[in-house]
Amino acid sequence: MPGLVVVAEQLLAPVPGGTGRYTRELLRSLAATAPAGWEVSTVVSSDGDPARAEVDGVGGPEVLPLPRRALTLVWQYGRWPRVSADSVHAPTPLFPPVASGRGLVVTVHDTVPWTHPETLTARGAVWHRRAVSRAARKADSLVVPTEAVAVDLRRNVPSATRIEVIGEGVSTAVLSPGTAEAGESGEPAEETARRLRLPPRYLLAVGTIEPRKGYEWLIRALAAPEAPDVPLLVVGAPGWGDVSLSDLAARHGLPPGRLRYLGPVADSDLAVLLRRSAALVAPSMAEGFGLPVLEAMAAGTPVVHSDAPALVELADGAGVTVPRTDAAALALALREVLDDRRRSAGMIEAGRSRARRFDWHETARRVWRLHTGAADARQRHRHSGIR
Repeated sequence: MPGLVVVAEQLLAPVPGGTGRYTRELLRSLAATAPAGWEVSTVVSSDGDPARAEVDGVGGPEVLPLPRRALTLVWQYGRWPRVSADSVHAPTPLFPPVASGRGLVVTVHDTVPWTHPETLTARGAVWHRRAVSRAARKADSLVVPTEAVAVDLRRNVPSATRIEVIGEGVSTAVLSPGTAEAGESGEPAEETARRLRLPPRYLLAVGTIEPRKGYEWLIRALAAPEAPDVPLLVVGAPGWGDVSLSDLAARHGLPPGRLRYLGPVADSDLAVLLRRSAALVAPSMAEGFGLPVLEAMAAGTPVVHSDAPALVELADGAGVTVPRTDAAALALALREVLDDRRRSAGMIEAGRSRARRFDWHETARRVWRLHTGAADARQRHRHSGIR
């Protein structure tokens, strides 16, 4: 039986981030939409608890005989342990060598290593540029989430000629009608709100705490006199760069009590947070897609986002766009959205309409077509060679 192996290493990362969320949701949907005769399984390094990479309907994970750091090192020399599969999907540019006649598809989430290298560690930027360039040479196809990423990738990696733009989707925890009434462990939304101590009205920001996410500019905006007087709740794991939200609040004069950091939360809690927030704010310097923006629109939450090209493409006019690093414009936009209920209602309707165009199962089906199409082409090539 043909097998697709997915590299699920990001699920074991200390900070899985949006790429980890992508990996898990894609795996679920690949299993649910697998063509007849195909199976899906995963591989991970020997770091961490492999149970964190378990996904219903997906085989494995198979644990490779090397920890993550060693895998990354030997990857540079093309000496990864070989993976036995008809085709491999790598949700990041960390991918194994594949045998001749086997398929390889790699997802490239953004072009930040080229466009905004200052928002990464110097080592990370170099590694990712090298990894994506290698993927462009080795893979049958590169999957990117937006046309904005495709344009930048073609500009920065001339060998990237086989690019497919395949958007992402909305987690069932956000889409399911039940999540409007229930939170973690099936508890009613009101109980979730009390447990999380949600204020009656608040702004929400979702994303890893790192320089690229633009938290400094958001806090500057909220400290401005023209900003709405509502608290900001932040969801996300600590990342690199030593970004301290409390230090930023103190430095820019944001009054005590106006900022609460919740850390990472369960999907069911995120659903309640999204549905009850007055607006989601996405002030990122750079993005490849912007999953929190999509999920907020699906949840019926107005969105104010930066003019990062991928966010503009994703929202497609359903949100309010603000120039990056313009704290005054962001403060004014937030006040206008929160004060104008009619405008907010229009944004909710437009956001829901836009979000309906994205679906994880459709994402998976398009990814499957890349793998099965490449497999069919190889088979035809072998048969023509026999003749």
